[in-house]
Formats: sequence, structure tokens, C-alpha cells
Amino acid sequence: MYNAIIFGANGQDGYYLNRLLQAKGIKVVCASRKGDGLHLDVSNYQAVSTLIELHKPTYIFHLAANSTTRHDAAMENHATISTGTLNILESVTKYSPLSKVFLSGSGLQFVNKGLPIKETDDFFANSPYSVSRIHSVYAARYYRSLGIKVYVGYFFNHESPLRPERHMSKKIALFTKRILAGHNEQMEIGDISVMKEWTFAGDVVEAIYTLVTQDHIFEATIGSGLAYSIKDWLNQCFGIIDKDWKNYIYEKSDFTPEYSVLYSDPSTIKSIGWDQKVDFSSLAKMMVLDNE
Repeated sequence: MYNAIIFGANGQDGYYLNRLLQAKGIKVVCASRKGDGLHLDVSNYQAVSTLIELHKPTYIFHLAANSTTRHDAAMENHATISTGTLNILESVTKYSPLSKVFLSGSGLQFVNKGLPIKETDDFFANSPYSVSRIHSVYAARYYRSLGIKVYVGYFFNHESPLRPERHMSKKIALFTKRILAGHNEQMEIGDISVMKEWTFAGDVVEAIYTLVTQDHIFEATIGSGLAYSIKDWLNQCFGIIDKDWKNYIYEKSDFTPEYSVLYSDPSTIKSIGWDQKVDFSSLAKMMVLDNE
């Protein structure tokens, strides 16, 4: 029987991945610093190595991260992403060399010229977060040279009803629900012209599984390849409740976005059989109406 360990199991990706693996008959150990499942810090080598030696899993997924580019998260990013990756890969080398390891990467670790980003594009260490992600990839490539099957999936913006409210997608969806419920309020947001992907997290974990169940491609950007603006998201969400968002939303006048557009070239992951199932409008309905 196949088994798996998910580090960082309590985020939206961990939830959907756990559900997918169990549906395929795979026994899953969920590890995270908090929440349900096994409480474990991936930056603790002894804890990681003991768990991997005990279970010798078929698959290991490293999804743990604080997905922020803020400088004050530099040490946390390093511990969770960089050190966590080394802890997993060294433990696999010593105790479970047949395990397949998946590491999450990010579109934010690449040079962004406003064009679709592919896994073969150049990295750009422009934040502590991207530094940790880049380090993780080079560690993967080194351990791959030692014979360990290490996969990297570079994630772009992806959503679900499980998104925390600090994310703009969920913030707008919840605001739309309050307006639907009869509240009369306004919300200030940043530059609504910013364009990014809005892929469903459940589709993204299908891509992860597609990647780790083959042995020819080891790095791929994972996303829809379709960019929509925050304004597009407002139109979709408020269209569901048949109201004009312009009556409730106003933009910050002094806001500078981190980027103007960020989206992927998913040709590699699509070449091995994956494609998204949930489109932009269906995702908006899912998040506004809680209709998964």
C-alpha cells in the first residue's frame, strides 16, 4: 500500500492534497506546526528524520511555508523552506532513498518581465522568500544528482474557499457575501489593475500528483496560464449578487503593487496530462457562495 507524508498539511494545498491522496487509497500522515494531525516543525531535523525513518513513505510533500515576501519573515522562511528542505532530503537519503519528494516553489522566485513564466526561466532573489525558494531548488538538484527523485512545482496564485482573509481573493469574496446579506459598507483595496492567476487549489494538487507519478519531468510551473485582474475578480464576484462593485469599493491612492502581472507558462505540466477543471467564473461562485 502506498503511503505519504505531507509537511504543512493544514494549509489549503495540504487539505486538498490529503483529500486527493486518500481518495486514491494512499495512507497519509499529516504533519504541521499547528492544527489537526501530527504537530511537527519541519525545521527540526531529528523530528523529520524520525518520522521518515518510521514510515519510509512512497511520497513526501513539503508544502510548509509562510507565503510572504516581507523582510521580517526572513528567518522563518529560511527555517521552514530552506532548512526544512534539507532536513527532508537528507533524511530521505539516509533512511528512505526510494521515497519521491515534492517541493513547492513559487512564481515569485523568477525574473518577471510581464510574460508567462516557465520553469526554465532565470531566478531572481529579490526577497527573503525568493532566496529561500531558490535555495530549496538548488538543494533539490543536488540531491537529485545523488539519485533521489525530487520534484519541484512552481506555484502561481491559486485559490479556494479555504483561503485566509488576508488574501485579496477571499477578502473580496467575503465582502461580497456581506453586501449580499444586506450590509451597507465600503472597502479600500490597492491597485485593481494587477493581473495574476486565479487557479483552483484542488486543480493544483491534481497537478502535483500528476508530476510525482511519472519519472521524466522533475520541475514544472503549475498554473492555468491565464491572467485576470483584481477588477475582473470584482466583476465576477459582484456579478453573482447582481450589484455594482463601484458603489462599495474604492482604491488606495498611494498603493504600489509588488508586481503588475504574474502568470505561468504551464506547457510542461500540461504535456504530461494535467489541465485545470475549474475556470475563473466557477471559482468565484465557489468562493462567494461556498459552493464547492
